[in-house]
Parts: sequence; C-alpha cells; structure tokens
Amino acid sequence: MPGFAKAISAILGAMRGEDEHQFSMTQTVLSDPVLTQKVLRLANSGMYSAFGQRINTVTKAVLVLGTEAIGHLALGLKLIEELTRASADSAVAHVEMEKAVLAGMVAQQVTSSASASPRDAEEAVVCSMLHTLGRMMITFYMPERWSALQALGGAGGEDAAAPPVLGLSMEAIGRAAAEHWGLPKNLIAGMRRVEPAPRGEVFTHEDWLAAVSTMSSQCASSLWNDDEAGAAQVRELAGSFSSMLGVAPDHILTAIDKAKETAATDLTIAPLAKPAEKRAADMATRRMRAEGNKVLLSGVSDMRDVVATANPGQMMSMALETVFQGLTFSRALAFLRNRRENKYIAKIGLGDGTRELIGALSFDDTYSANVFHASLGSDRVIFVENAQDAKFAAKLPQWWKDCLSDARSFVILPLSSNGQPVGFIYGDWDDSFPPIHLSQTEFALLNDLRSLIVKTVVRRQQVELAAAKPR
Repeated sequence: MPGFAKAISAILGAMRGEDEHQFSMTQTVLSDPVLTQKVLRLANSGMYSAFGQRINTVTKAVLVLGTEAIGHLALGLKLIEELTRASADSAVAHVEMEKAVLAGMVAQQVTSSASASPRDAEEAVVCSMLHTLGRMMITFYMPERWSALQALGGAGGEDAAAPPVLGLSMEAIGRAAAEHWGLPKNLIAGMRRVEPAPRGEVFTHEDWLAAVSTMSSQCASSLWNDDEAGAAQVRELAGSFSSMLGVAPDHILTAIDKAKETAATDLTIAPLAKPAEKRAADMATRRMRAEGNKVLLSGVSDMRDVVATANPGQMMSMALETVFQGLTFSRALAFLRNRRENKYIAKIGLGDGTRELIGALSFDDTYSANVFHASLGSDRVIFVENAQDAKFAAKLPQWWKDCLSDARSFVILPLSSNGQPVGFIYGDWDDSFPPIHLSQTEFALLNDLRSLIVKTVVRRQQVELAAAKPR
C-alpha cells in the first residue's frame, strides 16, 4: 500500500506536535484533494454535528476538532481510500469497509456518553475503524483466500478459519500491518480483541481502547442487517461490556441508537441504510430541487418585469409565493418593521397553520443577540441547517421557540434600505423533508429576489420624501 504508507508518515509527523503542527496538519490534508473532501464531509457529518457549526475549510476543521482528531480522521479515511482503490469492484470488501465505518460511529457515540475527552474519543474511533483491518485487507487483496475461509468456516466464521488457512489470525494480520506503517503504539494496542469482564486491579488506557473497539466492531456486525436477531446481540453486548467500559447498559444502548441513526444517513450499501429507498428518495429530491430552481428563476423574472410599477406589498407577496413554492417550504412568512411600534410584525404567510400564527408573531426591533437580528444587522441571507441542535438554542429568540419550534431548518431573507432593516422573509422545513442543503444557485436567486423588493421600497421612500418637501 505505497500510497497509504507515504501519506501516513506525513499525518503522523503532523500529529507529533512539531513546530506549527496545526499548519502542518492543514497542509498535509490539503495536499490530497480526495482526503480534503472526505475530512470536510466527515467533520460536518452526524458524527461531529455536536460541534454545532458548519466547517468549510480544513484550517477551521483543525482548529475546531484539534490536530489529534483530524489526524485520526485522516488515518482512517486514507486507509479506506487506499483499500477502495485496490479493489474497486469487490462488494464483499466494501461490506467490510462500511462495517468498519459503522464501528467508528458506534465508538464515537459510546465514548460521548461516557464523557471521554475529545482525544480519547478520537482514539477510540480510529481503533474501532481499524479493529477489523485484517478482514479488510484479506477481502481487498486476497479475495481467493477469503473464499477459502468461507468454505472452511462458513459465512461469519472467517476469523476462526484464519489460522489453519492463513497461518495466523485476522487480528495478527491487522496489527502487523499497523506496526509496519508505524501507527502509534496505543492505537495498535487498542486494536486487539478482548473478552468482556469486570475491570481488574490494573486497567490501562489501552485496555479501555481495546474494550471500546471490540464492542464497537461486534456491534457493527450485529447492526448491519437491522433485524431482531442483531438487536438482541447488541443488547447482550451492551450488558456484557458495561462494567469494562464504565457505562450503564441503557446508556450504551442509547448511544448505539444514535449511531444507528447516523449510519442510516451516511452509509451507502448497508441494509441498515436502506440503500434502494435512499437512492429513490435522492432522485426524487433532485427532481424536486431542479423543478424548484425553475420556479425561483421564473418568479424572479416575473418580479423583474413589474419592478418599475409594483408597490412593496405586491413585490413582497410575489416573493413570498416564489420562495414558498420554489424551495418547498413547510411554511413561509413575511415580516415588516413598524417603526411607530418599534416591532417586526408578521403580515402574510403561506403554509399550514400560518393564518393562526400571524397574530402571535411579532418582536421588538431593539437589537438582541439572536440569529434574526444577526441576519437583519448584517443584511445577509442566513440558512440554519439544524435548528434543533441544543447548542444552537441560545441563538433562537423566545417568540420563535413559542410558535415555530417544530421547524428543523429555516432561512431568513433580510430586507434593508439605505442600511436600515425594513423587514424580512422567513421560510422553514419540518422533519417530513429530507435534510436540506441550499446550493450557490439558490442563494444567488434569493439575493436577486431581495434586491428587487428593496428597489420598490427605495422608490416609495423617495416618492414620500419628495411629497414631504415644502413647495
């Protein structure tokens, strides 16, 4: 694996705390476009969503997650990339790869429930991903030997059949490869398989890593088919490893359920992820978004046609209808600023329940540290991907929590004239929609739409100003 061997030395060098090691890690990741894309994708995935912020650069990923965490992510991802390149067409090998990724998801959630430090948690994730390294290497590089293992031990009995067929165990193969690549000793020690038992008088950090990674990899196999037999095995694993991990069985099961939810979104071929349904939903979403962009384009064009004659209220109504249909919002609302009352007040709305909500939706225009005033103050469109994130709660005003808290994602389109906010359009999606990600095209169309409304507002203000001048 020359590609991996070369990359790993750079990653480990950046992890050892050399001068400017944060910059060194950033450079190491950025030198590989594929690795850059994968690190950013994983840093923004459900495994790390607890950080509560969008990570758009490797530099920010290193700052937020830390050099050690990014190093561990890079090690695991680089390994998966090399294995995939080695055997692009092997379905069996890809099963082992996704099981390894699933094991990492389980480890991440279990260590979070155990309140492990970020560094300990990341070590546990990479140990769990590497725990079945021997199986991955045999399926990728020696598929004929894998067939021989299955012929002797049957499906699922490959580990037991390894010594007579290969001359050594799967664990020994994986550990030997890790030692050859120069992986840190604590990670190699954590790759070993252990049997569940109460903690002895001497229980080291490496023992803890081995326990987490053993349980996580076994959970991954049990979760794979998403059936009752696997669920029973997971319950048994939670009970048997509870003492060794120092985590109550019900907390382990809750953590595994969270990992299962993440896996259903992020994995591609696991039965757990329902790949056929996911592909169908993805195609439907793409078609919906393509049609939605046509609606946005058409709506902006219609507004352009009448911008010279329409009043602000008419333009606001056209804009609201355009974004409601084009972005398939659950509901959309237009707020106007009433300077006499010093309030923003909802005037019109589309979608279920908006007619009943309008009378209750108003708030003071005095600045407050929340996402709405942030958008109005900066005059920038704000998209909130996960409004349910507990760490984001402090940025949401009480009026939103009282009336709109069933939204999962939402958009704010501020409207300003001469640097002063005059109102905004709000639209949201509930949990019935797939995860939302707005494209640059959609952001551009929303900004075009905003500018057209503001033109009519400015024109009206100029007319009012001219009428007020003494003759």
